[in-house]
Amino acid sequence: MFLTTGLMRNFKTLVLTILTGSMIFISACDQNGDLVLFSINNDIDLGQQVAAEIASMPDQYPILDRSSNLAAYQYLENMMNEILASSNVTYRSEFPWKVNIIDDRETLNAFATPGGQLYFYTGLIFFLDNEDDLAGVMGHEIAHSDQRHSSKQLQRQYGISILLSVLTGGDPGTLSQIVASLGTLAFSREAEAEADDYSVLYLADVDDYACNGAAAFFRKLRDSNSPRQPEFLSTHPDPKNRVDDINAKAAEIGCDTSLGSDSVSDYQTFKNALGG
Repeated sequence: MFLTTGLMRNFKTLVLTILTGSMIFISACDQNGDLVLFSINNDIDLGQQVAAEIASMPDQYPILDRSSNLAAYQYLENMMNEILASSNVTYRSEFPWKVNIIDDRETLNAFATPGGQLYFYTGLIFFLDNEDDLAGVMGHEIAHSDQRHSSKQLQRQYGISILLSVLTGGDPGTLSQIVASLGTLAFSREAEAEADDYSVLYLADVDDYACNGAAAFFRKLRDSNSPRQPEFLSTHPDPKNRVDDINAKAAEIGCDTSLGSDSVSDYQTFKNALGG
């Protein structure tokens, strides 16, 4: 089909309008009653586009090759699959969950895209002391995807029409901006608290990890006075409050907060596989 420039522009506008209207009808609210104009398939598509964009920028995002770091990836994938087995993960079957390792030892960070693409920096991995702590952080990031915090925040930041344009390939510049912003998304305090709570709930369903593992990350940040503080902490709730709240949630549901018997040794083996 051949259209003039004016007709093509009007056609694209009509398509975006129809898609937007369809999503308002189909996916007006998530399971918590929050307004979400993206469908689950939109989450998946955007996450995969973001993952492809990240993979195309190895200078900024040096992702470790899987075949050359198979043991390290298998370790993280096993941890991810254990957490995803929790009955509290809503989209464990719908999202194509995938874990990625970014080789940057100066950055203490992890982030999640819509649709279940998870990224962990080696700086964070080497900062932590045991696998229970990392499982807590991973549970937190899984919650951001699973509770659709990333989708909702991107929707607020860019607007639904622009995000739909990205999905249809019409706005590559914004896709790059989305990639750049994912590691520092300013989630609301409510979203952060919810992700912390869900991390506890997820790990409560797993025998291998302390259910309050995420608290150790924030406690160590609070106590370390490290000059490499994560950029996202400038917009996130105070680490001390998060430690207290995570421990309170664990006490509320009565889950196990003791470290796994091989938590430190297994984690050291994992770090050794990454050259640590």
